[in-house]
Amino acid sequence: MGERMGILGKKLGMTQIFTEDGERIPVTVIKTGPCVVLQVKTPETDGYSAIQLGFDDQKKQRANRPDLVRFSKAETDPKRFVRELRLPVSKLGEFKRGQTLKASEVFEQGDWIDAIGISKGKGTQGVMKKYHFRGLRATHGTHEYFRHGGSIGCHLTPGRVVKGKKMPGRMGNERVTIQNLKVAGIQDDDNLVLVRGAVPGQNGGYVILKKAVKKSA
Repeated sequence: MGERMGILGKKLGMTQIFTEDGERIPVTVIKTGPCVVLQVKTPETDGYSAIQLGFDDQKKQRANRPDLVRFSKAETDPKRFVRELRLPVSKLGEFKRGQTLKASEVFEQGDWIDAIGISKGKGTQGVMKKYHFRGLRATHGTHEYFRHGGSIGCHLTPGRVVKGKKMPGRMGNERVTIQNLKVAGIQDDDNLVLVRGAVPGQNGGYVILKKAVKKSA
C-alpha cells in the first residue's frame, strides 16, 4: 500500500486555467524540483527498500556534519527538505545516488495523485470552531455560557474524564493527506505541477506528491 513513487515539492499558491472548451479549473501550483536521489536503501543494507530524496537548496553552514557527508556522497548541495519514499525492490534498479528527478519523469497529465502536507496552524481554539459544537441556547436566562463545551466528566463511574473527550485545544499544524487529486498539467521547463483543487498547507510549505493509492490513471 505504501510503496508508491512520488516527488517532493513546494506549494506556491493557487490560480486557474481554462480548457479548450472554456471550462475554468482551479489549480494549486507546486514547484517540484528537480529532486536529487540522496540514497538508495536496500533490504540487505538497511532492512527495507526505499529511495531518499532531497529538495530545495540551503546554505552549507546550516547543515550538520553527518548531513554534509550524505550530500557530498550524492555530489549535490545541502537540501532543506529530505524525505524517503518506500518502493518495491524491483524498482530500485531505476535509481542511483546523485540522480535528479523531474515531475515529468514521475507524473503525466491526467494522473491521480495523493498530496501530503502540513496544514495551517490555527492556534488554540474552542469546541465550536474545532469540532462544530452547536453551543448553548442564547435565551431564557443563559449567561456567559454560549460557546462552552458543556459537562466533561461523570460522577461515580468512571469518576474521571474519558480519554479522547472533545475539548478546546490546538487546531491545525498537523500532517494531512488529500487523496485522489488530478494532475491538471505539467510545465516541465519550470518544474511546475498544476494540481486540480486544494493542497494542504500554506504558500511556501513543503508537500509530497505520490501516485494515488486508491485510483489509477
